[in-house]
Amino acid sequence: MDKIVVLDFGSQYSHLICRRIREANVYCELLPYNTPANVIKEIDPKGIIFSGGPASVYAKNAPKPDRQLFQMGKPILGICYGHQILVDNFGGRVKKSNSREYGRAGLVIDDKSDLFKSLGQSINCWMSHGDAAEKVPEGFKVLAHTENSNSAAIGNKDKRFYGIQFHPEVVHTERGTEILKNFAQEISGAKPEWDMESFIETTIKDIRKQVGKEKVLAAVSGGIDSTTVAALMHKAIGDQLRCVFINHGLLRQDEEKDVVKLFKDHLGIDIIYVNAEKQFLGKLKGITDPEKKRKIIGEEFANVFVDVVKKSGPFHWLAQGTLYPDV
Repeated sequence: MDKIVVLDFGSQYSHLICRRIREANVYCELLPYNTPANVIKEIDPKGIIFSGGPASVYAKNAPKPDRQLFQMGKPILGICYGHQILVDNFGGRVKKSNSREYGRAGLVIDDKSDLFKSLGQSINCWMSHGDAAEKVPEGFKVLAHTENSNSAAIGNKDKRFYGIQFHPEVVHTERGTEILKNFAQEISGAKPEWDMESFIETTIKDIRKQVGKEKVLAAVSGGIDSTTVAALMHKAIGDQLRCVFINHGLLRQDEEKDVVKLFKDHLGIDIIYVNAEKQFLGKLKGITDPEKKRKIIGEEFANVFVDVVKKSGPFHWLAQGTLYPDV
């Protein structure tokens, strides 16, 4: 399946960029900004996006990508700070600023092909930046401008490198999703073949291939993340999955009954129920420091898991939910 990779330079909108790309039916993954080029080469994305971020390209230890990325022949779109990385890397000049430009701006589109295809003469865009591009690098041309930025969007069409100073991923930018779609599909050539159904199908196939005939233990809390993982795992490998729910004594009234009922009656999954209330509360008695409590709870969870493995194992894999709810 074709995919786009987003490198995260610390933007509060990085996950949102991924979501917008997926809304264009192209699969997208978020990776740290310093992911080595050889790792990205193995992933083989159709295109790469540099997110925004709070840093200045002139700051000491400013986050920079692996320079080999620019030699891979992949299309690159830099957003805000990512735009400034492109300008700085290719010999342009970024202007330092003591104040930030924040808010709506009118974007005049000077080149209506590829990145701004079918967007018309102008749109409103959302700016949120300190430094800004002052001199466009050789080989790049201005694609769009605002009243305060002569190079709000630039591009090198031969290399397929593009930089935009504004944020197309936020709703304040008119038709911003179309800009990201143009980069993903028109410029990068990614096929629009991803949707949630295909994600589920692909994930189930991957789980079956990786797990084989081995057994998996999943810790579940009844929350969205662990329940989703358990449902996917069970659909993929059936009774090879065992789920464990631990009553640690810190639950809402009758919550343990609700969780057991949810899994048995609605998901068709039998779970191992462990009442460790006395064990946890005994260890926590007299402890007031939050950090100490956190460590104690973590250690006791691990101890209970070990007991479960001894009694119900062996298990070869541990399944765990993650905080990525916008997939």
